[in-house]
Amino acid sequence: MSAPRWVAAFEALGIADRPLVGGKGASLGELSAAAVNVPPGFVVTTEGFNAFVAAIDLDGEIRRTVESLDPDDLVSISQACERIRERLETALMPPALERAIASAYEVLGGTVAVRSSATSEDSAEASFAGLQDTYLWISGTPNVLHFVRACWASLYSVESVVYRLRRRLPEEGLAMGVVVQRMVNSRVSGVMFTRSPTTGDRSVIAIEASWGLGSAIVSGEVTPDKAVVAKVTDEILSQVVSHKTVMHVPSDDADAGGGTREMAVPEAQRDVPCLSSEMLAALARLGKGIERHYGCPQDIEWAIGPGREGKEEIFLLQSRPETIWAARDAKPVATTATRAFNHVFAVLGRKGGR
Repeated sequence: MSAPRWVAAFEALGIADRPLVGGKGASLGELSAAAVNVPPGFVVTTEGFNAFVAAIDLDGEIRRTVESLDPDDLVSISQACERIRERLETALMPPALERAIASAYEVLGGTVAVRSSATSEDSAEASFAGLQDTYLWISGTPNVLHFVRACWASLYSVESVVYRLRRRLPEEGLAMGVVVQRMVNSRVSGVMFTRSPTTGDRSVIAIEASWGLGSAIVSGEVTPDKAVVAKVTDEILSQVVSHKTVMHVPSDDADAGGGTREMAVPEAQRDVPCLSSEMLAALARLGKGIERHYGCPQDIEWAIGPGREGKEEIFLLQSRPETIWAARDAKPVATTATRAFNHVFAVLGRKGGR
């Protein structure tokens, strides 16, 4: 029997490894192999998650509890999720698994993001984006181990459990990978859609940006700058500069082991664009390249910060298939009639009604 694969470096992974490392981890590995500028990191695999759960839940009580819940009974779901999460967050890891994660982190070093990567997320059919947890600016082995467990536990957040129950997604085989990725000290962060999120137009790229870490945009605490760029010409078709009053920056609370804090944007920066026209064009080119690589529109997270030799670079933090317009495109434009003549009668009826 081969040894369990509890951790895997990005460079050893590709998109086909989703069952082992989840959607986020597989995409980061795929993009690293494609020479996209991805901050280095590793993934605690689903085999690690399964070893942890097997050690603390020998009889499968957690899965049975979730499967027995009524998707409309939010009180019962909340109570069950609270119990399950506390159990996962406080349990001890098997010693060999803990050593494997600690060794991988010590090789990576520095301050990291610890990010959930569920096996069912970031696919074209379903998106768990925002339903599991991410922890930023974490340092020190004990803290990394703690937040890996917290990410595992977030698979049982109320939002995630309700989502699975209402979509009738099976608990059997459900697992969580956890990405541990070097942090970028972002001057500017944002998201990019390689088709318009409002109209579905595939000829444009929509970019949103704000100062500091991208968590301020994700949490809705700031209205980001917005720009629309033409894919063919890189021409800026529209640009809105927002009044940006807050940003997220690394916490200065060393005792907490990291994290972020909110601070006021300096007054001189509040009403100026975060991105130059040159940087907008560079982001658009990056987005086009990633879309070509995957063969479908993408929802991309990026950051701009110091890179090699202290020079500012664009870093790719995540790319997932765009799901909203993809789902609309997948719907049939007409319902198949039982008999061919039914189509004819329907057409004649429409003409007669004009």
